[in-house]
Amino acid sequence: MSSTVRRGLVAAAVLAIGSTAAVATATSANAAVSCKVTYDASEWQGGMSANITIQNLGDALSNWTLTFTFPNSGQKVAQGWSANWSQSGSNVTATALDWNKSLATGASTNIGFNGTWTSSNPKPTDFKVNGVSCNGTPQSPSPSPSQSPSRTPSPSPSQSPSQSPSPSPSQSPSRTPSPSPSQSPSQSPSQSPPPAGTHVDNPYAGATGYVNPDWSRSASNEPGGSRIANTSTAVWLDQIAAISSGSAGNNSMGLRDHLDEAVRQDAANGSAPLTIQVVIYDLPNRDCSALSSNGELKIANNGLARYKSEYIDVIAGIMADSKYSNLRIVTIVEPDSLPNLITNVSAFQACQEAQSSGAYVQGVQYALNKLHAIRNVYTYVDAAHHAWLGWDSNFGPMVTLFQQVAAGTTAGVNSVDGFIVNTANFSATVEPYFTINSTVNGQSVRQSKWVDWNYYVDEQSFAVGLRNALVAKGFPNTLGMLIDTSRNGWGGSARPTKTSTSTNVDTFVNESRVDRRVHAGNWCNQSGAGMGERPKAAPASGLDAYVWIKPPGESDGSSSAINNNEGKGFDRMCDPTYTGNSLNGNNMSGALGGAPVSGHWFSAQFQQLMQNAYPPLS
Repeated sequence: MSSTVRRGLVAAAVLAIGSTAAVATATSANAAVSCKVTYDASEWQGGMSANITIQNLGDALSNWTLTFTFPNSGQKVAQGWSANWSQSGSNVTATALDWNKSLATGASTNIGFNGTWTSSNPKPTDFKVNGVSCNGTPQSPSPSPSQSPSRTPSPSPSQSPSQSPSPSPSQSPSRTPSPSPSQSPSQSPSQSPPPAGTHVDNPYAGATGYVNPDWSRSASNEPGGSRIANTSTAVWLDQIAAISSGSAGNNSMGLRDHLDEAVRQDAANGSAPLTIQVVIYDLPNRDCSALSSNGELKIANNGLARYKSEYIDVIAGIMADSKYSNLRIVTIVEPDSLPNLITNVSAFQACQEAQSSGAYVQGVQYALNKLHAIRNVYTYVDAAHHAWLGWDSNFGPMVTLFQQVAAGTTAGVNSVDGFIVNTANFSATVEPYFTINSTVNGQSVRQSKWVDWNYYVDEQSFAVGLRNALVAKGFPNTLGMLIDTSRNGWGGSARPTKTSTSTNVDTFVNESRVDRRVHAGNWCNQSGAGMGERPKAAPASGLDAYVWIKPPGESDGSSSAINNNEGKGFDRMCDPTYTGNSLNGNNMSGALGGAPVSGHWFSAQFQQLMQNAYPPLS
């Protein structure tokens, strides 16, 4: 899985946020059309991002077309989502896609676009659905049945190849015994824990963490690895076969094996509950912009149906077994899936298919419905990282998409316990020597090449900002955030020890930042990285935990093409000789050489991660 900078129509500042609504009623040949259109837009100098809600107040519709006219001839649609967009002069047309064309009486669907403007950017007001002006009076209900459209995302600006974390499919080696000790990812409880199996606000609080025997064994076999071999890391289910026999490389245990072992470790822990983390990672067209972590299921080959019946249903069935009811089972839901819909639809055919079919949204909603229904299972949806979604043109649409996806589940926004950032990535948890508000000789650090007008410089500020936006959008105040700190320590001799005194903004940032990557978009097996903060509960307000989701030492992708039977391709971003592309500023990839395919053990990387750990290993 990878992660690169995804930046679209980004500007120095958001100048205005506005909304307008139009509602109307009339009669067409086949149905009484009555509609309400809400237009919410943010704008900056020369650019805009609009989200449009179409609500059907009349008879059920089997298809729809939205039209409107820009008031100013300089206003243009650049990239749209959740509809087929076209523009002729100032006239804009959006037609329904297969998955959102049916609108029952009272139902809504959300679409949107990014655009440009010249002299001014007034809001359109003459919205029509199927040729009827939306000015709005609901019709008396009429008997036509119709399905309510599945709520859906709103991908948005920005190109860029997103790729993502993770191990990937593979055969499993023979199983071996596992360690018993489980290191706690959390602080000690100050009071007696709630009854076993209770669904608590923070599943990490007062709990010990499950030690994955497969990973622990690999770590212990490395010189010096025993220092961290009992740290809690996640179990990745990156293919259907992994449910029964483990994922890539040295991982041989299936889900039931891990849960049985977790019960054993829990019994040895005394009264403290035990938290086990499981990564749900097998959507059809998975990692649609990646090469090194493509998945086994394809949308065109009945992938969504297989994902539901052969993958999610099986996982949920195992987790629901009563013998596991005392465990706290944390699920990390589909890394890099929904963020790809925000930034990569225009550049990758597989992402276009994921959007137009609704497979990503429907798959995530199905997973949330099944997993949330199990009382002791917790759901954390992947939210990429600050160097992917930190620009306003990506951040706002992502918040909207998360709300739409959650609202379309049985339990609504309550189906999500939280979100996770930096999964399998390398972005620093906190930049200690500068913030987004730092200035140098009158210039904001946002103007530096490294920050590149982003609104965030590290993961903790991004996680808190995202949480605040999500709560404002309707998620509960109990929403928790996780940060994957497994490989973002950036210690060692290259780590700065103080704030730069340079008066040049680029030099200041480069001398002050602890994230030592060549470019913030580099994501594969990064040279110089180190293990970060050890797992810990409630490290800051709004954060449920620092966690190790990507097991340190497992490769992100091969340094050169390697034949394999796991469906894993070769991504040049994993090649240390690659000179880059426009998405990483045409910089070197920064990857370590000699890497195996994703999910397989990479000893050289593991040794470097220990060497550069911050805080240092003892």
